[in-house]
Formats: sequence, structure tokens, C-alpha cells
Amino acid sequence: MNPKPWWAKLGHRTLILLVTVYCVFPIYFMLVQSLKTAQEDVFGNPLIVVNPTFENFEELFERSGEVRGFVGSALRRSYPFIDWMENTIVVFAGSVLVTLMASVAAAYAIGRLRPPGFHWWRRVIFATYVIPQTILFVPLYQVVNALGLDDNLLALLLIYPTMALPFCVWLLSVYFQHLPREIEEAALIEGASRATAFFRIILPMSRPVLVAAGIFTLGTIASDFTMASVFLLSAHNQTIPAGLGTMEVALDELLAVAGINLMAIPVVVISALFAKGYVRGLTAAMVEGA
Repeated sequence: MNPKPWWAKLGHRTLILLVTVYCVFPIYFMLVQSLKTAQEDVFGNPLIVVNPTFENFEELFERSGEVRGFVGSALRRSYPFIDWMENTIVVFAGSVLVTLMASVAAAYAIGRLRPPGFHWWRRVIFATYVIPQTILFVPLYQVVNALGLDDNLLALLLIYPTMALPFCVWLLSVYFQHLPREIEEAALIEGASRATAFFRIILPMSRPVLVAAGIFTLGTIASDFTMASVFLLSAHNQTIPAGLGTMEVALDELLAVAGINLMAIPVVVISALFAKGYVRGLTAAMVEGA
């Protein structure tokens, strides 16, 4: 096999560098902006920070802070960011947990037990992604209102799993369908129940695919702004995305950017830590389903 010419290697590496810069630059820019003072934001270089400070992050956690320079107490607003952060953790963790539990149960039934027409069931579930989320606002609001969950975090715990379930069910069911049945059958012959075989054999073997489903779910719900804004109206009930949308950006631009960083950085770190498992999970599902 002939080695690639130098210009092909150079072009390939240049393309990788450009894609990396394109992906990382927004995160870098938001981080730089959040570390600036109001004065440096106006008069300084937009791409670098000379005198970094954490005062924007500190102000987010103040229930009622002191007057900030020339802005004045008449125009300054306090935001319940601690409440937003607590609500976000509850909603995100609960939604990921509910999604994984429901998708594992549905995927096992479709991919492992294989009811009649299971191929079509899987395709129909996956095809629900074709339906735009925006046209579901009215029926979803009617359901939420009928259940008495208006302006309640439980509304998002009910809605968010539906945004990721189709893909997770499809991904897991393809993987479960092609797992070697001999391993599970050997456990059944040894006297284990189907539930024991599932929890002690199938689930541990499915860890990479579960990681992939969990990361996908987290990314899906973390990027949502509209649902949270529609169903959570009270300031103390909102999540970080919905709460940041209520900020006076003209006066609190740096606070808003700091809030975006506080939500985005943990998601990026979690995704980076489990990136290898995410790729392994998607690859395993694709290979098994090929």
C-alpha cells in the first residue's frame, strides 16, 4: 500500500484543525466573555481577557447583590439562579433515568422477545422523530393542564423522555436483538430467572450502548429552551435555559453568558468523559444491527 503524499496529509490535518476550531471556538468565546468585567467587555479585545474575574459567576449566586457600578440599583435585577440550577439537576437527572428505564424495557421487549411485527414496531417508533416538536405544544399543554402539572417540574419529567425515547428504543432494541442468545439461555438452564439473567448478564453487557443512550438523552434535553419556557412560568420553577431567557440581556449580558457556561461546561465534561463509551455504544449497536 502506497503512503499518502505530503499534500494529502497536510490537507487532511488542516481540515481536522479547522473542524476542531469551528467546534471549540464558541465554547472558548463564551468562557472568555464570562470572565470579563463590564468595562473590559466594552473596551477590551473580544477574543481575549486581560484581567479575568469570577465576579459574574459570583453574582449569579447572590439572591440580592450590591449595586454594580454605573448600572445602579434601580435597573439591577436579582435572579434565583440557585433555584434554576437545582431544578435543572432534578429535571435532567430524572429525565435521563426515566428515559433509560423506559427505553430498556421497550427495547428488550421488541429486540429480545421479538413480538409479531417487531421490525415494524421499531420503525414506527423511530419514525415519530419526523413529527416537529412545535406542532405538539397545544396537545401537550392540554395533557399537562388536565393532569394539573402546569408550571410544575413534573411536566418536563413527563415531556423530556418522549424527546429521546424513539432513538434510544431503536438503538437498544437493535443491540438486544443481535446479542448472543446462548449466554442468556445458559443462565436460564442453570436455574436463573429471566429477570436475573437480564439484570446480571444482559445489562452489564449493554453498558456501552446504555452510555450512548444516556449521553444522547442528556444532549437532547440540555439543548431544549422552548418546552421549558412554555411549561414553566414562575421564576423559581424554571430551569437554567428557561431562566436565562428571562434575563435583561442589555444589562446582564455577562451574567447570562456566565449562566450559559455553568450549564454547558458540565454537559461538555460529562460528554468528554464518556466519549469513548458513546462511540463504542453507537458502533456496537450499528455492528450488531448490520
